[in-house]
Amino acid sequence: MALTQADILRALELVKLPASGQSLSASGRVADILIDGGKVIFAIGIDPTEAAAMEPVRKAAESAVSGLPGVSQVLVGLTADKAPSSAAAQARQQAQRPAPGAGPGGPTPKAAGVPGVKQIIAVASGKGGVGKSTTTANLAVALSVLGLKVGVLDADIYGPSVPKIFGITGKPRLVSGRTLAPMEAYGLKIMSIGFLIDEETPMIWRGPMVISAITQMLREVAWGELDVLVVDMPPGTGDAQLTMAQQTPLAGAVIVSTPQDLALLDARRGVAMFKKVEVPILGIVENMSYFICPECGTRSDIFAHGGARHEAERLGVPFLGEVPLAMPIRETSDSGRPIVASDPDSAHAKAYLGIARQVMASMAGGAARAAPRIVIE
Repeated sequence: MALTQADILRALELVKLPASGQSLSASGRVADILIDGGKVIFAIGIDPTEAAAMEPVRKAAESAVSGLPGVSQVLVGLTADKAPSSAAAQARQQAQRPAPGAGPGGPTPKAAGVPGVKQIIAVASGKGGVGKSTTTANLAVALSVLGLKVGVLDADIYGPSVPKIFGITGKPRLVSGRTLAPMEAYGLKIMSIGFLIDEETPMIWRGPMVISAITQMLREVAWGELDVLVVDMPPGTGDAQLTMAQQTPLAGAVIVSTPQDLALLDARRGVAMFKKVEVPILGIVENMSYFICPECGTRSDIFAHGGARHEAERLGVPFLGEVPLAMPIRETSDSGRPIVASDPDSAHAKAYLGIARQVMASMAGGAARAAPRIVIE
């Protein structure tokens, strides 16, 4: 007999909300139930402040549905992108009331860190096509060269580039239960949705599915002991960025931009978004800063020059450095050999190493912060 949405909701009657004790099914929070063969995907509506407190509920819901006959995989996301129903709103008010013995209002939930990972940084951009993934890969290798134990999480669900840049093929193995072993290259531990799907498969996923995938790759991977996990974010300021800020104690964000005005406008939005959720800005990188003709040695500022430096000064955030538009960077990225690893003595590799040193100094200046209370106006 085919699995139905009613079956899912019946299973979720066994999952209770904290404080109120109401069942998840009756709360009105369950939305976007999708059944695709043996795969079940759905969202749980929350307020942005509830992310950490509702994570155990998410896991319990996943476990409850996993036990249904015919279910092979369950993806559950926490999402705050819809206005709640009246029932959901009432449930949230009940859930936010302090538990017996707690002070007025109760403590604000804080996002748990990832076991074994000391600090997490996000590499982000306001728009696509500015070289964010290439920057992520070479920054991660540079941090490793400087002596840190480094991991890379490819959170760009719609356009995962990390497997290609690191030249990794194959699928990760299960360590135990649902926990995956990360792939490895150049001394780094690496995870990407690109390892789990065919590279030509389009990711036609809604926000809750993206959130669930990122959460699982972050928390259901055996990262081991890492000094820093570098996260390659998708471009823009949407669900993925907010999920990372809500559910992860980020040490900071690196913003990548090209020098031209259109890219800087989007980078400005990225800086503003991370500031809004109280994530420190570690700095701005100007990628494709200039081009040196390999034949005649003439310099051309194809996308203008210096815009990111001026923008960093205007916004009062660090400027991390310039990386040129250069054939060797493109060639080594396409061939799965990041230039910091394949040609460490090159001027291009030294540019990334300089950026990595500044990022290390910024991280050393403060411990990883607790995730903030996020209010979207």
